[in-house]
Amino acid sequence: GGGGAGLAAAISAKQQGAETVLVIEKMGACGGDTLVCGAIYNCPDEELQSQVVMSDATKTTVEATLAKEPVSEEHKALQEKVAAEWQAYLDGGSQGLFDNADWYTLQTYDGGDCVADLSLVSVLCDNAKDGYDWIKSLGMEFNDVIGQGAGSLWQRTHTSTMQMGTGFISTYVNTLAGMEGVDIMTSTTGKELVTNENGDVVGVKAEDVNGNAYTFTATKGVILATGGFAANGSMIAEYNTDDKWAATDLSKVKTTNRYGCSQGDGITMALAAGADLTQMEQIQLLYLGNTKDGSLTKYPPRCVNGTDQEIFINKNGERFVQEDGRRDVICLAVLSQPDSMFYFLESADGDYTDIATAISADGFTFQYLEEQGYIVVADTLDEMAEKLGMDAETLKATVDAFNASVESGVDEFGRTLFSVQLTNGPWVATARTACLHHTMGGVHIDTACRVLNAEGTAIKGLYAAGEITGGIHGGNRLGGNAVVDTVVFGKLAGETVMADNQ
Repeated sequence: GGGGAGLAAAISAKQQGAETVLVIEKMGACGGDTLVCGAIYNCPDEELQSQVVMSDATKTTVEATLAKEPVSEEHKALQEKVAAEWQAYLDGGSQGLFDNADWYTLQTYDGGDCVADLSLVSVLCDNAKDGYDWIKSLGMEFNDVIGQGAGSLWQRTHTSTMQMGTGFISTYVNTLAGMEGVDIMTSTTGKELVTNENGDVVGVKAEDVNGNAYTFTATKGVILATGGFAANGSMIAEYNTDDKWAATDLSKVKTTNRYGCSQGDGITMALAAGADLTQMEQIQLLYLGNTKDGSLTKYPPRCVNGTDQEIFINKNGERFVQEDGRRDVICLAVLSQPDSMFYFLESADGDYTDIATAISADGFTFQYLEEQGYIVVADTLDEMAEKLGMDAETLKATVDAFNASVESGVDEFGRTLFSVQLTNGPWVATARTACLHHTMGGVHIDTACRVLNAEGTAIKGLYAAGEITGGIHGGNRLGGNAVVDTVVFGKLAGETVMADNQ
């Protein structure tokens, strides 16, 4: 796979001394679903977070998390460690935002319903900042402000300076282009893992778009980085056994993923080679899909990384959910609204004031988005209500109530992240719906990316990284953690395959 995890693994293996590296990508170009991601990356960042004032409302999030009943001794130990770090923060009198790898780990584990493998969560969060620094060293550029991505639960989100995932993929591709001994075969699909008489993985069978068959011998190992299965309706139907989505036929729900990707190819190949699967029932929806085809495109920049500057309203002009809450909770709420959709509502207050020159997260002007029906723009709330076909007094009362919450710090839905009151036009409404987005289950790996069989033993020669793996995100992946997953575990897979061959 030539998405984020696969390309990171290729670079990492080469940096660790691999003489030759081959990337096999089924699509016509590298990128995978990383190419169309929200361009956000989570990690603690003391320099940027010191510039964020931690409000009393935000502090309640830490206190509530520390007050939860632990589910294991490991969970209890992590809580106690964070509690000590939190007390040290309070005693130190800091005004900046509290954060570190332990708090990030605790939020990720708790945010995934405490069902993930805590050792894998720790690998993700402990190495997130190093992964951030690593990809920056390759040429990746991020904005110099910290934010809170959609469903990320904390202000530790870094945003690419380029649209969607183009910054990540171009950084990887450019880096690989400068490395000798690296080949990338596009329009070529992996079909089967080749094993020897001992069950070790020693190669891959593949087929290109013209029907030509290939067998590649792997002298050191094979890294599976083929993504998840959110675009495969039959697999979604097979594995959707969690009570959370029992009332919804997820196989009929749109997906934010690219249909050529996320078909579960690598999972099928791994199973045939004796791999174990874990938490396949853990499936995530995201509320950022457009109502036309579900794609994660054509939305104003604050929709994905500006939760503090917008509200969510249904077709009646009413708020219905905590906007800075968990993705699954928000999606369940969206599915229960009229026509299973809602609007991001934002004003000219906050990060930008000149909507005439604003650009969407994927590079489109607001004029284009309005002309094509992706957004609705109005100078006043009365005009917006008329354009959306809702009662103006209801909409204005909704905005007034939210503005009062910003002033008081107390919100009826439990929201704790506020930065501006919504008062000035023009106003922008963006129609969105809940779509299949990420499959948290997949191939079972150890903390070094080795693929395990049903007995918990590593299959020699087989490694995996990215969304194809399970056990990292549990029952709910935090927004901004998917790219962290691809960077941290992609890099780690490249390191492990070389270390195992020393």
